[in-house]
Amino acid sequence: MTPHFSYDEMTHTSKPVENVPNEEQYANMLVLLEKIMEPAREVLGPIKVNSGFRSYKLNKYIGGASKSHHTRGMAADLDLWRRNKLLFDWIDKNCEFTQLIWEFGDNDNPRWVHVAYDPNDLRNEKLRADKRGGRTVYTRM
Repeated sequence: MTPHFSYDEMTHTSKPVENVPNEEQYANMLVLLEKIMEPAREVLGPIKVNSGFRSYKLNKYIGGASKSHHTRGMAADLDLWRRNKLLFDWIDKNCEFTQLIWEFGDNDNPRWVHVAYDPNDLRNEKLRADKRGGRTVYTRM
């Protein structure tokens, strides 16, 4: 797809559900890669894609949000080899985005970083996801 991210990385799943993007979803993945992931990779080094594109069936299978940007090819969950605060802060300071989420972890480092890029909705929303009482709670940062 791009110099540092492959189609397989962006569509990988271990679940028994088909996960193939259509043309629009594929094009959206390319924009996400161009606007956020490739620039971050150039500066910060290798980034692991925990979850990229998710088909609607896959998203439902794993219990993802019904309106997830993942289903449109506009989001990825990323891991900078446990230096995720660095990745979160870099994206925040250097990119426009729709959503940037500090996913779980602690005050020093998120377990992973969720980033969404919708060119028609660049609100630069920053959230923190925490588990409380078995539920995920999002708070603005």
